[in-house]
Order: sequence, then C-alpha cells, then structure tokens
Amino acid sequence: MRFSTAAAVALAAAPAVVSAAKGSMGFALGTKQPNGDCKTQSDYEADFDAIKEASGATIVRGYAAADCNMTKTILPAAEKKDFKVVLGIWPDVEESFNNDLNAITAVAEKYKNTIYAVTVGSETLYRGNFTGPELKAKIDTVKGKLPDNIKVGTADSWNKFNDGTADAILSSVDILMINAFAFWQGAGGENATHVYLNDMFQAISHIEEKVGGSDKIEIWNGETGWPTADGTDYGAAKGGLSNAKNFYQTGFCALLDWGFNAFFFEAFDEPWKPASIGDNGNVADETTWGAMTSDRKTKYSLKC
Repeated sequence: MRFSTAAAVALAAAPAVVSAAKGSMGFALGTKQPNGDCKTQSDYEADFDAIKEASGATIVRGYAAADCNMTKTILPAAEKKDFKVVLGIWPDVEESFNNDLNAITAVAEKYKNTIYAVTVGSETLYRGNFTGPELKAKIDTVKGKLPDNIKVGTADSWNKFNDGTADAILSSVDILMINAFAFWQGAGGENATHVYLNDMFQAISHIEEKVGGSDKIEIWNGETGWPTADGTDYGAAKGGLSNAKNFYQTGFCALLDWGFNAFFFEAFDEPWKPASIGDNGNVADETTWGAMTSDRKTKYSLKC
C-alpha cells in the first residue's frame, strides 16, 4: 500500500478512517524477567498468552538472539502458542554478530516456520556504527546462511531511511523496520500523532521511490511508544498514563487502521533496566514503556 501525501494528511486528521485491510500489530519483547533474570520458556508462554488476550497480536520482535539463550527458549514457546518471532542480530561488535548469527543458524531449519524474519542491526546507521555499504555486507552474510523463506532486513530510525543513508541496503533486504518516536522528538499533545505519522510518511515515500513501488520490500513500523510514568518527559512530550493511552489509540492504532504493519515498544515494563541519560542531559527512565506492567496487566485497552 502506497503511503501517499494525501493519506498522511487524512490519517493525521481522521485516524478513525480505516482502509480495506488492517495492518498487523506486534510488540517488542525483552528477554529478562522483572528482576533481571533470563526468561524461561514458560515465561515466554505466559507473555504470549497475555499479549494475545489483550491485543490479538501474534507476532513479537527481539534484538539479540543469543541474549539469555533467546532462540532456545522463545522459539519452542512461540511454536506452542502459534506466534511468529522476529529475531535480532547485534552486528556492532564482531563477537555479538557471530554469537547471534550462530544462535539463529543452529535452529533456523527446525523453526523456519516460526521465525518470521531476522533483523541485522537496530539503529546502527543512526548511531553511525556502520555506513550503508558496511551494513549491506552484514545483511548479505546473514542472508547467505538462512533458509530462503526467512526474511532478512534491518531496523533503523525513520530519518536514516528518509535522508538516503540506508539506500545502499535496499537491494539486499526483504523487510525493513522503521523506528519513529514522536516522544524523542519532543512532540506533545495532538502534535505527537502528526509527527509520528509524518515521520513514517517521509521514510516510506523515500523507500518506495528508490525501489520503484510499494510491493518491493515489506515495511513495518519497527518501534514506537510512550512512557507511562509521570515525570519522564522530553521537551513538550510528557510521560504519563493518559498521554501514553492517547498516543497508542490515536497514533499507533491509526497507522494500523490504514493498513500499515507496526510493532509497539514495548509489551511489558522492564523494571530491571538501569537509569540512563537522554540527549537533553536529563535522566531517561526506560522502565515504563510497556503497554502492560511487568506482571502482565494491561494499562489501557490494547485493541485497535
């Protein structure tokens, strides 16, 4: 589906309007329990039950396949619960690249119908860890080692797709995850939805122009979200339950209603995460970005 300028304007103005086919919804999923211990297969099974019951979604994505033995624990759980999983490879360091790749190739044939896709890198272009050609080489290496039915691509910030930084990889990828966080652009109130949808419009339009159509590469919104804790602010973007609920319903759900696929960041709160410092120099609390609490209780309706 082509993301036209007219669609972007209409989408921002009237998010309740729906297209012929709704997009697929998924959630980013961490590998650790609330106390920081690695999740077990039964933990993932409980995660999947909660996600499906609350939202209807049956697909999740991770970031580093070797972290906490993710492939060995999440894939049998996903197979049992009829979920699909997007696995991640962290290519920034050669050791992690090899560890994640080996973890996936060891089980790829067995779970080739459960592994939906593999992403090589998460915002590596945004951080400047790779040039486009360097990331392309990593993607090509991974593609050469996986069954043909497993899609391979990457995830990166919307602006790196829009400004041409990612153009070099477009000939190699089957799937792209576009990350778009209006919160981290300091967009508050109703403006958050407009910023989010406009970011997606710009990135998708550039990709479609470069590859010659909307059916060449499968595109997802790889991450978007909003923290629910009061005081976790970034400029005009204010953390809090009501603001998170509003963004989910008027932004995230709107993109799905117009037929675009999207992953929400994230499924559950992660209280084990340490405090970090944001770009504005303030403490950035990343523990309350979950659509559900760490004990799997919904914070607001996740139905779109």
